Amino acid sequence: MFLADVEQTMQDFLAGNPLNAVPDLGGLLIYDTPLVAAAAADDALFEQLKQPVMVGPRHMSPGEWMSDVKTVITYFLPYTAEVRTANRTPGLPAPEWLYGRIEGEEFNNALRRHLIGFFAAAGCRAMAPALDERFSVAGLISNWSERHAAFIAGLGTFSLNASLITKAGAAGRLGSVLVNTRLEPTPRPYTQRDEYCTGCGACIARCPAGAVTAHGKEHRPCAEFLEDTRARFRPRYGCGKCQTAVPCEAKIP
Repeated sequence: MFLADVEQTMQDFLAGNPLNAVPDLGGLLIYDTPLVAAAAADDALFEQLKQPVMVGPRHMSPGEWMSDVKTVITYFLPYTAEVRTANRTPGLPAPEWLYGRIEGEEFNNALRRHLIGFFAAAGCRAMAPALDERFSVAGLISNWSERHAAFIAGLGTFSLNASLITKAGAAGRLGSVLVNTRLEPTPRPYTQRDEYCTGCGACIARCPAGAVTAHGKEHRPCAEFLEDTRARFRPRYGCGKCQTAVPCEAKIP
């Protein structure tokens, strides 16, 4: 099996699944063509994520999630131009972005399940940490970081606002599955954690919570602002202002 096979099944799923459209917004499409990458499950960087300066000691390695894992497949689902453009205004999040955040994650979960089934049909075992009962968030830190897994797999590098900048930008959603067959790892075309970020600071002015500074992102005020949007827009919530109307919105700046 090759990563191209995984990429094709993802593209087919995206094209044919109604969860990628929002009837309430005139059939708005949420995602464009996904980016896919693979990392060896025994890549030494996964163990480094347990360091306090990285994610933390609660972060589980691929082998702790699945004992016979060989490959970590990660992907980025870029938001469509319609979703991104709507959210470029200052202030509260656009309805398009809110649907992208909530209904978009429902699609993401369906994609995770689809990939697990795809590998099962090929005689392999796969799982998604985000769907596992062991997945948890404590102190705003999860025990599996989609962003860090994507960094290790070569999908992109971090920005000042702690997003991941991919070749399709930062505005989108990430996902991953672990599989017990070996796929060729994707080359990692960078060496620095924030190599794609220019440090322009555009995301600082865009953050309505004041959570992004020249020193990076403070997660607490960001989380408090998200809770405010949850109260306003229940059952949806979100923000994404620092990922839109910035140079890294849809490309590597």
